[in-house]
Amino acid sequence: QVQLVESGGGLVQAGGSLKLSCAASGRPFSSYVVGWFRQGPGKERAFVATISRTGDSTAYADSVKGRFTISRDNAKNTIYLEMNSLKLEDTDVYYCAAARGVFVRTRTDEYDYWGQGTQVTVSS
Repeated sequence: QVQLVESGGGLVQAGGSLKLSCAASGRPFSSYVVGWFRQGPGKERAFVATISRTGDSTAYADSVKGRFTISRDNAKNTIYLEMNSLKLEDTDVYYCAAARGVFVRTRTDEYDYWGQGTQVTVSS
């Protein structure tokens, strides 16, 4: 079992930056591929970014490439999502997730554990 707790969400103006964190507890965090997803009202949960167990492989949704960066610190059992050049359409609840396995994963059904989410609101 892995427990995930997100933090760092909030209100930011368009063009600004935020850095989300996800703290993990339970089984060794380095055993899991991790990812970030987001979901708005009435929408399906969508892939944002993922990172491999060792951090040497990442993948991003096209909508965030070049603006968002995922990273992890296995010694601190924490993953991060640095978000720059934020747009109004980035407003959503952001979730971190962990998956057993080796390779990066982009589908929600590939993940085994989820955090409770943190709200990101981008204003004009």
